[in-house]
Amino acid sequence: MVSVQPVVPGFHPDPSVCRVGDDYYLVCSSFEYFPGIPVFHSRDLLHWTQIGNALDRPEQLRLPVDMPSSGGIYAPTLRHHDGRFWLIVTNCAEGGGNMLFTATDPAGPWSDPVRLPDVPGIDPDLAWDEDGTCWCTVAGVSQVAIDPRSGRTTGERRALWSGGPGAKAPEAPHLYRIGDHWYLLIAEGGTERGHAISIARGPGPTGPFEPCPHNPVLTHRGTDHPVQNTGHGDLVQAADGSWWIVFLGVRPQGGTPGWHVLGRETFLAPVTWTEDGWPVVGEIASPAEVVDGSFRDDFDLPALHLSWISVRDRSAEHCTTKERPGSLTLRARGASLDDPDVVFIGRRQQHLTCEARALVDAADGVGGLAVRLDEQHHYSVETDGTQIRVISRVGSVRAVVATRPAPTGPAVLAVRITRLPLPHRPRTGPDVVSLGVEQPDGTFSELATLDGRYLSTEVAGGFTGRVIGLYAAEGTVHVDWFTYEPLAA
Repeated sequence: MVSVQPVVPGFHPDPSVCRVGDDYYLVCSSFEYFPGIPVFHSRDLLHWTQIGNALDRPEQLRLPVDMPSSGGIYAPTLRHHDGRFWLIVTNCAEGGGNMLFTATDPAGPWSDPVRLPDVPGIDPDLAWDEDGTCWCTVAGVSQVAIDPRSGRTTGERRALWSGGPGAKAPEAPHLYRIGDHWYLLIAEGGTERGHAISIARGPGPTGPFEPCPHNPVLTHRGTDHPVQNTGHGDLVQAADGSWWIVFLGVRPQGGTPGWHVLGRETFLAPVTWTEDGWPVVGEIASPAEVVDGSFRDDFDLPALHLSWISVRDRSAEHCTTKERPGSLTLRARGASLDDPDVVFIGRRQQHLTCEARALVDAADGVGGLAVRLDEQHHYSVETDGTQIRVISRVGSVRAVVATRPAPTGPAVLAVRITRLPLPHRPRTGPDVVSLGVEQPDGTFSELATLDGRYLSTEVAGGFTGRVIGLYAAEGTVHVDWFTYEPLAA
């Protein structure tokens, strides 16, 4: 089968899209990471550039230390109405709930939150009818009219169509006026291998809704398609009148049952309409050319690159480029990678085969380079200035699996992730993670190679994907530079 690629690779799930003129904007879930809700821009729906993070201030997003991984920010909806961008989202943390933000420029700044205390549920959607009424629809599926400027509800909550008989987890509702009908698009079947997208339509935003006779309109369950778990879609009409859908999917690797390690990614497919007004989703559309994806940060700027994310928060006291010019300084809170309060900054792994390196000075602390899925599933190579060690954490088991003396001065720590060839054994894992140091001549000195399946959603559970980054476990750690680059498969 021809290789298919996401349009936004790596851990970028629950996409929502809108168009303004010739420009498209897209947002995704961010869960326990700060800043929250990455914002992307495109002119062709195939190539996307991150232009901001909608929730980049503590006033907008507070994620408590005791919030479990895969909590936090779920399933935003992005819309443009009356000259403004509107973003509604659920913060699944204590004191969170549904919140609404606005901006005149999607790159930011975005407003402080308008809270919706009388709108329970997750995956909120916004749609305006001809009378100007704003309808908020949530997973379940239920709906209520709201005043989007105050957050108050203006009517009674009502149940709507909730998908096919017996299908679990009706979620991700999106409501659209298309032609003479109001269409209600939902995901169902759960965000695992049974995931699917179905649609219904009615005469108005409140229904009654008639299901499409060929539901689900998109699913890959029970097939050998390389992209699985397809669901959580959002429709958009292009400037030329064509229709498209963005949706999440995963790329399982290895043998049975298949492990996906990059998280749920954003894919794109064309949509056509039958004569009787029902959508037909075509084959996944992949970018014609593969974007390089290489990244280097010398930490020369006062502000960090938009793609860096931290676990739950990021304070200048613990993460700054201003203390030592040309370096990133990380100051520990007395917490290792096993602790929710860890000082960590990373980037999403976006390629199945890749390498990351960093020049780390740990003369005054302990820290290093890690591949993180959550507090209980991560691999790292760290130094304290005298010793380099590789640490594996899988579930309740934490082990130092290799050590060697550290070189004099800062050390170049390295992680190399290699996709395994198509297996002939049903239990072959998806990839291997090699951790070590770079020698003065530039060669990679491997200290340990670990099975990548243990840093997968199928093992760890949850809704995120791998993030590769830097951390401080004790004292103060300085990082002179960081690189990430895809490698040939």
